[in-house]
Amino acid sequence: MLVRAYRLTDKFGVAILKLGAGFSEIVLGRASSLTGAAGWFIKGLSRLIAGALAALLSLIWGLAVNIWQLLAYILRGGAKLLIGTLSTGAAVGASVGRVGKQAAKRNRQAASRVTTSAMARRSERQTARAEMTDGISKVAQDPLRVQNRVLSTLVVVFLAVLIGVIIWATSRQPEQTPAFTPAVLDFNPRDENQPTPASEALNEPLRQPTPLPTATEVPAVLQAGGTIAFTAREPDSAHSDLWIIPVGSRQPLRVTNAPEDDRDAAWSPNGDRLAYASRREDSNWDIYLLDMTSAALEPVRMTFNLAFEAGPSWSPDGQFIAYEAYQRDTHLDIFVMRADGQEPPQRLPGSSDTADFAPAWSPGDGRQIAFVSWRDGSKDIFIFDLDSGTTRNITNSPDRHEDFPAWSPDGRYLAYSAMQSGIETVFIHDMQNPDEPAQPFRQGREPVWSPDGTSVLFAVDTSDGTFLVVAPFIEGGVATELIRVPRGASDLSWTAQPAAPALVNSGGLPPADTEPLYIEQVSPPAGDPPYRLDTVVNITGQENAVLSERVNDSFNALRLRANQIIGWDFLGELTDTFWVLDRRPQAGEPERSWHKAGRAVAFTRNQGGFPANYEVVKEDRGLDTYWRVFVRVAEDAQNGQLGEPLREMPWDFSAATRGDLEAYRQGGRLRIDMPEGYYVDLTALAESYGWHRIPAGSDWRSNFNVRNYWALHKHEGLSWAQAMREIYSETQLAEALPGLVSIGGDN
Repeated sequence: MLVRAYRLTDKFGVAILKLGAGFSEIVLGRASSLTGAAGWFIKGLSRLIAGALAALLSLIWGLAVNIWQLLAYILRGGAKLLIGTLSTGAAVGASVGRVGKQAAKRNRQAASRVTTSAMARRSERQTARAEMTDGISKVAQDPLRVQNRVLSTLVVVFLAVLIGVIIWATSRQPEQTPAFTPAVLDFNPRDENQPTPASEALNEPLRQPTPLPTATEVPAVLQAGGTIAFTAREPDSAHSDLWIIPVGSRQPLRVTNAPEDDRDAAWSPNGDRLAYASRREDSNWDIYLLDMTSAALEPVRMTFNLAFEAGPSWSPDGQFIAYEAYQRDTHLDIFVMRADGQEPPQRLPGSSDTADFAPAWSPGDGRQIAFVSWRDGSKDIFIFDLDSGTTRNITNSPDRHEDFPAWSPDGRYLAYSAMQSGIETVFIHDMQNPDEPAQPFRQGREPVWSPDGTSVLFAVDTSDGTFLVVAPFIEGGVATELIRVPRGASDLSWTAQPAAPALVNSGGLPPADTEPLYIEQVSPPAGDPPYRLDTVVNITGQENAVLSERVNDSFNALRLRANQIIGWDFLGELTDTFWVLDRRPQAGEPERSWHKAGRAVAFTRNQGGFPANYEVVKEDRGLDTYWRVFVRVAEDAQNGQLGEPLREMPWDFSAATRGDLEAYRQGGRLRIDMPEGYYVDLTALAESYGWHRIPAGSDWRSNFNVRNYWALHKHEGLSWAQAMREIYSETQLAEALPGLVSIGGDN
């Protein structure tokens, strides 16, 4: 019976230990979900209490085992003494009354019959021992029950205390964590006095109360304050405008709204003026100044000729402006003019016979100008010294093309961006150690420094659009501030000067374009298939050119706009539009072509004579290769009335056939010389109308058919199967393409 009781107690103790361990894990899991210091406090307290409980249970269990062992030893060695003790105890306990009475009676009888025979005494002794053992098994249950009650009480008390602590901790407001949560600001301006719609409130990040006294509502990366300027083209606009956003504000302000493009904003050293480039007059690019101290926003023209002039940069004293200008006899070069316009501009002595552009005047004494040049065969950052008249290449990287140099306020560092492994990356170059390689900083493009030099602002392009990102330059900084802007926003500039109150209160300028770029005239879906094909008129190069009625109006609008800014109907000659279902693809072409959905066009693959009608620039994006197409404007507009000069070196496919082994392996090479003249970025123009380029096939270096620089398509987020289902019935698709997934698939 003792062995059974021992085993029962052992099992019960193990069960209690497991229960305590499991409950501790649950409590620890709940505590870990708490935020801030309270969560860690509860977690630690839970571990402490769980450890104490385990120690207490071990102690109780050890005492119980020792008691049982001691009892067994006493029983084996002195049964008679134990019988007397238990008989006395049994008289007190009501639960063993019968057993106690019988044992006492037998003891009294044994005392009166001292002189009985030895055989009788042995018989009584055996009988008493059997009954005593039965009584012990009953009496011994009482200590175990007492221990169980004690343990149950301890567990209940522990649970009550722990639950109370958890409720107290979770009812408190969690403290703000050290890590900064990025805040995404909508680009579209709205009246901040208007109530926020519920849908917008749900999309905005949760904002925790600012703990006092050390924290602040303004992120550390924006402590410099001031105003940020940038260039952006709204989705339904044909022109780009200048915008500003006061640091810490949620309302971008439009500060230009000409019927033509404005861009390249640059704050003056004291932040009272913006220098920028515009083609608002005469349709050619010139330098303008904009007074930012009032809401009048009247621009002042600084250059007066048909040549291209853009990319201004101020001297640190605000007396001069460096900029890029294109002259047919000097190519794209750096010029310097007085900010008051009192003297004629002068060409920078460090300019070369190839493209030099994107000047950045050094701070401090202003005796250096950084700029971008192709003079050494690749796009590098150069420094021109105004005292010595010397020019040196500080990047000198044939395999990487750097752009957009920007000095730190103290002049020690130079930030710029370049493609690295197919990703736009910001680099930081220590100008005190110019021979040391630049260090990658963040993924992004077009960096500028905060006025205090502690942060760097740059643009990041994603599938959701473009974000302006502010990252701390200090070692170990991780916080960022995100501002969502239209895709392709550029030309960033940051001044310490706050925006003028009158300008902020005015809400900025209204847009110049009030009509959308195009409206797709689509017949209401009826029957199967729901949509039809429409003819594209006046097309040469292909008979019966048709497109899906879901995209034909946007293409016609794109074609018209391209004709206006190029000076001739480049998109009027197409080699491919719609493909019938049974058209066999050429070698390397995909079976599932967007041409079959009526959502793709292809212009002529022949670039023409000399000079070529268009140039192609190779762009690696991740693992894919894309092509940016620049169309040469009409010859009678080559004086600067249309387009602008090239900054990117075109790709020469024909080099692969001229005996150059490396060019053959690479499918061509960069051109040796920058083409002269004025061009229009057709790729950027097409994207504003929803028409996007198609990446080249993986074997484009050896297979001409998959280079795809001639192709544009408009998918509008549809899968190929969904686009096909718009112009074909399910029966037609099942017969021609039995493997095609139904609408709603991802193929």
